[in-house]
Amino acid sequence: MERTSSGSRALFPKGPSFTIEDFSNKDFIVRHFVDDLAESALSSNRRSGPAHQAFDPKPLIRTFENALQGLGSLSEELQAKESDLLSQARRAEIQHDQTVDTLGRKLEQSIDQFEALDLTLNNPSETERGNRGEAGGNIAVQIGEKLEELDRKRRRALDANFLIQCWLQVSETGELTLLQDIQRQGGSENKVRCAVIAHQLMRISQRLDPISWGQTNGLYRNGITNNGNNGDERRYNTREILEKFCETLEQDLLKQFNGSYRKQNFDDMKECAKVLYDFNGGASVIAVFVNQHQFFIDRDQLITDEVTMDGETWDQLADPDSEAPGVEPSLQSLIDEVKIVMQEESFIIKRAFPYYETVLIKFIQRVFQQSIQQRLELVLEKANTISSLAFLRSLHSSRSYIGALIDDLKTHGLTEHPEPCSPQISQTLDLQMEELFVPYIVGNGYIEREKRSLEELFNSLLFKYNIYHSRRKKAPTGFMASLALQTNQLMSSAKDAYLERLESSDLTPTQKAMMLRVAGVQETGNKNEIEVSELEGVLSTATAKRMLTWLAESVRRTLELGSQQETPKDVAILLNLLLTSMGQVYVETALEAALEKATSQENVKTEPDLSYLPSVRPAVTIGSMMNRFITTVLIRLAESNTTVRRSMEAQAKMGIESIERKAGSIMKSSVDVIVNWVAKSLATQKKLDFLPKDELSIIESLQTPTCTSICLFLSRCTKLISQAVDGTNLEVFSSELAIEIQRLLFEHFKKFKVNATGGLMVTKDVTKYVATLKEWPLSKEVEAAVELLTEIGYLFIIGPEALRERSRNLASASGGGAGGAQKKLGKADFKAFIQSRDDARSLGVQSVLSSL
Repeated sequence: MERTSSGSRALFPKGPSFTIEDFSNKDFIVRHFVDDLAESALSSNRRSGPAHQAFDPKPLIRTFENALQGLGSLSEELQAKESDLLSQARRAEIQHDQTVDTLGRKLEQSIDQFEALDLTLNNPSETERGNRGEAGGNIAVQIGEKLEELDRKRRRALDANFLIQCWLQVSETGELTLLQDIQRQGGSENKVRCAVIAHQLMRISQRLDPISWGQTNGLYRNGITNNGNNGDERRYNTREILEKFCETLEQDLLKQFNGSYRKQNFDDMKECAKVLYDFNGGASVIAVFVNQHQFFIDRDQLITDEVTMDGETWDQLADPDSEAPGVEPSLQSLIDEVKIVMQEESFIIKRAFPYYETVLIKFIQRVFQQSIQQRLELVLEKANTISSLAFLRSLHSSRSYIGALIDDLKTHGLTEHPEPCSPQISQTLDLQMEELFVPYIVGNGYIEREKRSLEELFNSLLFKYNIYHSRRKKAPTGFMASLALQTNQLMSSAKDAYLERLESSDLTPTQKAMMLRVAGVQETGNKNEIEVSELEGVLSTATAKRMLTWLAESVRRTLELGSQQETPKDVAILLNLLLTSMGQVYVETALEAALEKATSQENVKTEPDLSYLPSVRPAVTIGSMMNRFITTVLIRLAESNTTVRRSMEAQAKMGIESIERKAGSIMKSSVDVIVNWVAKSLATQKKLDFLPKDELSIIESLQTPTCTSICLFLSRCTKLISQAVDGTNLEVFSSELAIEIQRLLFEHFKKFKVNATGGLMVTKDVTKYVATLKEWPLSKEVEAAVELLTEIGYLFIIGPEALRERSRNLASASGGGAGGAQKKLGKADFKAFIQSRDDARSLGVQSVLSSL
């Protein structure tokens, strides 16, 4: 058995051994493990048997059984280790819970103790208050305040001690070594301390060493007077020493500031600025920063340069019919540069100065009061040598461009970028803007300039017009001459003002050339040599538009340059100028000339000349343009002042009504002229024109000569009337004139005997009259009244029976003198026409008359 057992061990060795580490490898694969076991079993079997031996599973079985036993042993070992670890973990967890519980209790105790302490310090109980010797409040705060107070007292004592040492040193040795040592240490705090101590020493010197300050009035010093009795004790002039030290300290700081500025070291600049602010309010460092700025250095060299606008542009600026060319180029360049410099420097100022708003205000004041103001004065002085209009346009364009600069700077924010400017900076900008232009717009100076400029332009434009009307032949006396006296005086004064201005010594060559060009005249020594044509005495809407355009430009400047409170008064002045120059001098002069010509022809013996009628339409049109401009522009600008607005409304109403009244008088007088001439022409009708004996001549002739001449005259009047009025006004005028002529024709045909053949001539004349009158735009009532004229011709050619039939449709009232306005023929008119027939005494006609 033993051999067998020994042989078994030799024949079947133990399977492979393995440990836990073999299975802990991350590369472990079960399949490979099994394959290795099988390979080890088969390899051992091949070595012990023939090459071709039948499959024997026993080695595999034994190997796998050994492996299972080994795996079982490992599993038991692992289970034992796991149990041990679980036991250790439970013990550690129990220990951790105990530790956490203990720490939690300790934390709660600490919190309770802290709350109790805090309650004791801040709100002690009544018992605690009784136990304490003093009433509470916030004990901790009180302790802190007392400690701070003690610290301040300590520092004050140290500062006082140091100050006394410095004073003793400077007064006894004439040196400031202690202060100089602090200065050499550098740093912002040490520099500030030096500055403060130096100021304090100056005050001490003024009090204890009055001789240095020139005060030898017996003041005491250490119980001994300083009036010279003990002058040997005073060996040093403390004032000079301290002032020299302060000056040196200030110069060193300024030098350091400049060096930092060149290096763009903003932090060091800020320290220096802070020290200098505590030293002397920062005035010196602000002055150095502003005065030495490259912008002012460069601009100071260019400030004497001439304005850069060329002659053609100046001529355009002085030309009222040209658009203003804008701001002068050199001023524009300066303002553009100021905008960039202000935006860039505000960034530097904010970083370099703790009191940056004060510095920025000084910088703004220097820019506006030196650079911009000097250049603006040069530009305006140059513009004033060109013409008054050039000055006003330059002033306006400069104000607008600088105003845009102010708005841009406010929007940018400067030191507050990207937020808008602070109220203080905005107020400074507005103040500088106001100070720039106050000399030019204060009081009534500006509006008087505008008024004089417009008067010069208006007088120039109307110069030939005024000369023409001053030379035309006036009626010697009469009512109309008295009415036109005021207008003639205004016209004469405008003409004289123009001539006086041309001869003025202060008139610039450019302005004189402009005035001559606007007037359309050549320079001459004798005003009587100026030739004017009839066309230059006629109203023109183009001229009125030029005047209104110039006035509108002036209103715009006034609105933007003047103050809002003074705007109503300013536009009232411009309204008065408009009503005088355009209303009275221009429009009413032409209307009075036309009215004078119309009234002078009411009783002429030759055919009247109605060529004055076309002047009515432009007068009415210009009056309408004036009224629209006054209503929509001038009066609206005066709404803030009720008193001025009402005065302007009344003044404008009077001016427009005066134009309308004179235009109405012209039309009314024209009706009288036309009617009187028609009446005179009708009076030339021959008695035998309607009693012809030759029927052939009647057939060949169209109308009588009187009818032909009247109709031709009325046709000429129609053309002139249509040029004078239109629309409703034309209809009203034509209707009134047609009624008057119809009345004349009614009365005219009652005066003549008419035979049967002459009735045909009457019919032809009436037809021609009616056709001529119907060429006018008539109202329906007047047109019906004109048509009634055709009845006259029929009454002379129809027989008694037809007359009897027509007598049944007569109007109840007689037309009489004014009966022509009726739609039906009246009995009186019917009877008068029938009695004019040459067969009026026949039995048939008499029976018709008796039936009436």
